[in-house]
This record gives sequence, C-alpha cells and structure tokens, in this order.
Amino acid sequence: MRHGIVLFTSDRGIKPAVAARAAEERGFDTFYVPEHTHIPVRRDALHPTGGEQLPDDRYTRTLDPWVSLATAAAVTERIRLGTAVALPVESDPITLAKTIATLDHLSGGRVTLGAGFGWNTDELADHHVPAGKRRTVLREYVEAMRALWTEEEAAYDGQHVSFGPSWAWPKPTQARVPVVVGAGGGPQTFRWIAETADGWMTTPVEQDVPAKCDALRAAWAEAGRDGAPQVHVLVAARPSPHDLAAWARAGATDVIWGLPDKPEDEVLAYLDRLAARLELR
Repeated sequence: MRHGIVLFTSDRGIKPAVAARAAEERGFDTFYVPEHTHIPVRRDALHPTGGEQLPDDRYTRTLDPWVSLATAAAVTERIRLGTAVALPVESDPITLAKTIATLDHLSGGRVTLGAGFGWNTDELADHHVPAGKRRTVLREYVEAMRALWTEEEAAYDGQHVSFGPSWAWPKPTQARVPVVVGAGGGPQTFRWIAETADGWMTTPVEQDVPAKCDALRAAWAEAGRDGAPQVHVLVAARPSPHDLAAWARAGATDVIWGLPDKPEDEVLAYLDRLAARLELR
C-alpha cells in the first residue's frame, strides 16, 4: 500500500508547500488537501460523525485546494497531489476542468481528484445544487470534464452541464486523471463508483473496510470494469499492524494519515515519527 498525508489546510499553521515538501522528503506517496468554499452559519446538515457542531474550526478556514496544490507542485517532484476531498459541483465544470488539467500539466501528471458528493447540503444549496441531485450533478461534472480533458473538440449535453463543441487545452499529462470518491461505503455509492469513477475513499467513521472492499469489487465486476478499483483508507484512529495487514489483503491501495493542527516544527516532528514507524526511509 502507498502512504499519503492529508493536511486539513487553514490560514494558520504549516503551509501546504512546506508540508508537501516535507512529506515527499520522508517518503510519502501522496499529499492531500480538503475543500469547503464556505460554511453557512445556519446549517441543518449534520456532520458525517452525526454531530450538530463542527468538530474543527478549520472547516470555516480551509484554503482553496487547487491553489494549495499548485504551491505544493512548485516545490516537489515526485509526490502525487490529491484532494480529500474536493467538491467539484461547487465550481463551474469548464473552469474546474481547466484548473485540474493545468495542475496536472505543470506537475508532470501527478493529480488525483478525490471528490465528494457533499455532506453539507446547506453549502451545496448556496451553489444552487439540489441535495437530491448531487450525485447526478457530480456524474455530469466528471463526464464533462473528462470530455474536455481527452477530446480535441469536446461537447457535453446533460441536465446540469451543457456546452457545444469546444477547444480546451492544456490536456492533462495523464491519460486518465484518477477520480476517487469519498463517501460512506454502501451499495449506491459502490454502483456509482463502478459506473463513473476509479476508486473509493473511506470516511473517518467507516467500519469493516475489508468487507466493503469486497462489495466494491463485486460492483466493479458487475459493471464490467477491467482491473480493480483504487481504495484510499482515511485513518481516523491509529491502526494496528493487524489493521494495516487486513486492509492490504482486502485490496486497499492507499492509506491516508492526517497531520495535527500544530505549529510547523511539531508537524515536521510528527512526520519524522510517522515515517519511521512506517519504515518509509
């Protein structure tokens, strides 16, 4: 399994470029950042943990993910650049396709799009995305962006995204930018991934990951997909060696470790300890 680092960005603490460079130097494979455009003060949507209150004030302070990853790309050479997770439906799809393609081009093909449906339906509503249609909207965004990334003259005609034949460069360096969906593991999500995406990212409250990996592979095969889906396991509590081995046997491809919300020197010391424990260098 590959090991990655997620920095819950904010306008305080360690900067994304510093964290990404440090993660690369210590042997980590991917650097992830999240996305929230804003958090409405009045909110009916519960946090995925089930709480009415946000567990961290960084939800209200997150940096733009694509600007953050661009700064990371400028100071790294090898580490992949991902989102855990981005909310594509909160952006214009043509503009977002350009942004991601540009980052992939400038980074030498290192981008992974971790995408969420959006648990904060109040946030989605401010972007005119109906809660009941968010999966449909995301599917159209992914399909439309892939057309812009791969076709010389791209066009798309959907219910929520529509544009006529268009030229759009740069194209991504990768033949296919991986799309990994972060959502609770269940039949509906796994069918969606098997039909539209390239893999699954677990939620912080996910239980029984190995069994859910089996269910995802079954949906993948039923959809007639070749190969196997990526599985990115987001660590919420320190896993045991048994947990890591079980995830690897189940087909997990990536493990994502979070950084503490502490000053830069303490974050770098944490990275040193984690890299040593995982024997990355």
